Amino acid sequence: MAGVVTAVCLSSEHKFSKQAVPVIRLVAGLGIEGDAHKGVTVQHLFRIRQDPTQPNLRQVHLMHEELHDELRAAGFSISAGAMGENLVTRGIDLLALPTAARLHIGSTAVIEVTGLRNPCSQLDNYQSGLTAAVLDRDAEGKLIRKAGVMAIVLIGGEVRAGDSIRVELPVEPYRALVPV
Repeated sequence: MAGVVTAVCLSSEHKFSKQAVPVIRLVAGLGIEGDAHKGVTVQHLFRIRQDPTQPNLRQVHLMHEELHDELRAAGFSISAGAMGENLVTRGIDLLALPTAARLHIGSTAVIEVTGLRNPCSQLDNYQSGLTAAVLDRDAEGKLIRKAGVMAIVLIGGEVRAGDSIRVELPVEPYRALVPV
C-alpha cells in the first residue's frame, strides 16, 4: 500500500483548525515542531484535564483526502487542516490500517499509527452536521469513525505535500484501530 501527502498543516495554538503550510518538521517522540499538540505527554486539552501524565498517542493527526472529497460532495466546505488534521493523504485506506502500522513519509520520517480519532462536537461547531457526516455504520451496525487516525513520531524529518508514503504493516496478528 502506497500513497502521497497532499497537504501538511499545523497550529501553534489549541484551535480547532490548522493552517496549511509548505513544510512541517516531525520530531521523534514529540510530534510536529511548532504545533500545539507536540509533547511526550498528552496535549489535547480535554485529555489533560482527565490525566496530564498520559502518553501522547496523538502527536500527528492524519486524514485521507478521499474523506474531504466525500464531505465536499455532501455540501460541506472543507479544506486541508479544517478539521484539525496535520497530514492529508491520498491513496491509503488509513481507517483499514492496523494499530502499530508504520508510515514511511518522504526520505526520512517514520510515524506509527496509534488509533482512531474520535469525532467530537467541535465538528458541528465548525459546520452543522459535520459530526454525523464523519460517522457511519457497517453492515453489522458497528460504528465507523471516519475522522482520521492518530500517530506518534518514531523518526523525525521534514514532510511536505507531494512526499510519498509507504506502509509497513506490523507482525500479525493485527490489532484493529480503536479511538485514542
